[in-house]
Amino acid sequence: MFKINCMNAIANVGLDLFTDNYEVVDSFNDANAVIVRSSSVHDLELPPSLVAIARAGAGVNNIPLDKCAESGVVVFNTPGANANGVKEMVIASLIIAARNIVGGVNWVNSCGPDPEVAKLVEKKKSKFVGMEIKGRKLGVIGLGAVGVLVANAANKLDMEVYGYDPFISVDAAWNLSKYIKHSKSLDEIFRECDFITVHVPSTDETKGMFNNETFAIMKDGVVILNFSRDTLVRDEDMIEALGSGKVGSYVTDFPNPMVCGVEGVITIPHLGASTSESEDNCAVMAVRQLMDYLENGNIRNSVNYPTCDMGVCMQIGRIAINHKNIPNMLSQFTSTFARENINIPDMINKSKGQYGYTILDIEAPATPEFAQKLREIDGVLKVRIIK
Repeated sequence: MFKINCMNAIANVGLDLFTDNYEVVDSFNDANAVIVRSSSVHDLELPPSLVAIARAGAGVNNIPLDKCAESGVVVFNTPGANANGVKEMVIASLIIAARNIVGGVNWVNSCGPDPEVAKLVEKKKSKFVGMEIKGRKLGVIGLGAVGVLVANAANKLDMEVYGYDPFISVDAAWNLSKYIKHSKSLDEIFRECDFITVHVPSTDETKGMFNNETFAIMKDGVVILNFSRDTLVRDEDMIEALGSGKVGSYVTDFPNPMVCGVEGVITIPHLGASTSESEDNCAVMAVRQLMDYLENGNIRNSVNYPTCDMGVCMQIGRIAINHKNIPNMLSQFTSTFARENINIPDMINKSKGQYGYTILDIEAPATPEFAQKLREIDGVLKVRIIK
């Protein structure tokens, strides 16, 4: 029986996939696996029983990845599950910012029940004249699941789209419209584009990437959309750029005290992926990945361990080992099996950074006593009997 703890409300369409071999429990400390959305795991002690955490979403800033990897806990996310919801919000925000819709709506609401409001509108609406996005240049920074959808949608709206991503995946490249211009540098995006939308994770390299230095390269009146992470923008520099007119409008899905209420800022209450469809998709994807890992040892969409897929085990036994990515690990595993006279008809060994993962199918039942022998090998972090 696998015990699953949900740290946040998870859509039933996902939870309903669990079979009778699973039990949803209230205690984090009793769990074999955890599903989380926004709750923080950073200050929690990882129990020995825990083998996996699934983030029902793309970002994993609320999970201590290195701490989990060191404990042999595989962390999954659900890339692409909420991508369409975010894409639609980006496109909506693009048009809202271009047409000054928020400013116009707020002004009309400020008029109250004025009986002359219709006449006032005709006199004052020129204050809210915007621009059409057709023919304008949009720069998309980051061509992952969301970025590709945004770029393709904007292209269909007759925008001239520039895309930048030095690490674009093969799948993303296949899905990207041939009409998207390939930018070889961020400077080209900053220099050429009227609108810029960013879809990259927060890393040491991307934090504060929108700052006085990069604003100086951009066109006057550029519109910037941030549905990725608040730390990508240096807020004090953004406020200065808005005041000078260098930035015409800043749309952010991450309100904070510095930008809320600032003229030119459109703050959205983190609604990018807040659709019932996105929540359902993330829940289903998270649950399926957890089940495949718990039942078969397979890893898909992990952010701290390598992708590994051995399918469904057809042998008598299967063992999965989380370990350090150091020399001589594999030979120690195989020699341990050899000493027990256990044949290995199939295996896979992959690594990601400092950590490795090995699945071995064996022609004998996997026993707790044998699993303990593997745990005693230096560099082994966790051993699981799959079958």
